[in-house]
Amino acid sequence: MRKALVIGGGVAGPVAAVALREVGIEAVVYEAHSGPGDGLGSFLTLAPNGLAALEVLGLLEPVRAVAADSTCRIELVNASGRRLGLVGDGSEKGPDRLRTVTVRRDALQRALAEAARDHGARIEYGKRFTGYTETPAGVVAEFADGTTAEGDVLIGADGIRSRVRGLMDPGAPRAEYTGLLNIGGHTPPVEVAPTPDATMRMVFGRRAFFGYQAVPGEEVLWFVNVAHEEMTRERIAARSDDEWKRFTLDLFSGDLSDITTILAAADPACFRPLGIDDVPSLPRWHRGRAVLLGDAAHAVSSSSGQGASLAAEDALVLAKCLRDVDGLPEALGGYESLRRDRVERIAAEGRKQGSRKGGSPNPVALAVRDLVLRVVFAIAGRSGGRGWMHDYRVDLREPLEVDGIGT
Repeated sequence: MRKALVIGGGVAGPVAAVALREVGIEAVVYEAHSGPGDGLGSFLTLAPNGLAALEVLGLLEPVRAVAADSTCRIELVNASGRRLGLVGDGSEKGPDRLRTVTVRRDALQRALAEAARDHGARIEYGKRFTGYTETPAGVVAEFADGTTAEGDVLIGADGIRSRVRGLMDPGAPRAEYTGLLNIGGHTPPVEVAPTPDATMRMVFGRRAFFGYQAVPGEEVLWFVNVAHEEMTRERIAARSDDEWKRFTLDLFSGDLSDITTILAAADPACFRPLGIDDVPSLPRWHRGRAVLLGDAAHAVSSSSGQGASLAAEDALVLAKCLRDVDGLPEALGGYESLRRDRVERIAAEGRKQGSRKGGSPNPVALAVRDLVLRVVFAIAGRSGGRGWMHDYRVDLREPLEVDGIGT
């Protein structure tokens, strides 16, 4: 194994390139956009398992340098601001460097791209992948500008609507709509009650769900989830940014007043929604010399808080398999078998979390919801039930136990 072609320069691609270089495989990343983080205004969290994976590759400090805040706890409140629960993710009990963080997606992608280049990985922008051909000697990737690239393996790190996946397995299930629209962005510092230290406040509104983290003197990162029929990109584009902002403000009319303050001060460009999709299970993650990684293989709902962290884990496991397992089909099969059960369990958990976010026009239904949630969150707060997600670690130095892997 000499060279890998990595399609996609978001989060998964640069991390995969660094992991591959760590095991002696040249990796080149090809990204359709003109640069990292173009036009991205949303944010995400990186959990301890993802941060630990980045640390193995020497990528932790560049990422922590651009992170907004630690986010070790979630305070859950109802539409009027009454607390329903306070749930920690357990990361506050571990080392500070592995405490869950919130980070803007554009800043994260730039930091990873720069760090990957510092580690010797090459990233080529303006390379829209269109197809690939396998040869007896390797694989040839084709791009919209008429150029090609040759390597030994093709890695699809090109997201939930992966072109690599569609070509590798035309019959593969497509991403499924989870029933929620997502709107998210950031607001300049505003006068609202600060959230507790290292805590994101999540509001179960009467019509929609709102999450935010407010630190005095800093911009407010926020998101909205609303139960809605699925909308095409054309229908979303048919409304102006101002119309979508009014739509969002109306969702929280009469709810916690800080929400309106935050939303009113935000740029209208933040309010164009995206459907929250996931890919809970694929029949295969690899075929021939092509393999999928990150959201291309197993896009999980944003409600899980694990998308970027799982991609970093994938990168380490794939690199170990390519290094330690003889034969490309066996190595790719081993990677899939080691990862599938974990990510599908997390995908199911993300769907379950998302199903709780819907509102109701019925006040009685909302009162019952709040009572049920108070019990659910009290149990969650006592159980510390996310350890199975966050305690996962991959040691790149240790060789794989290859018996049975890839068979």
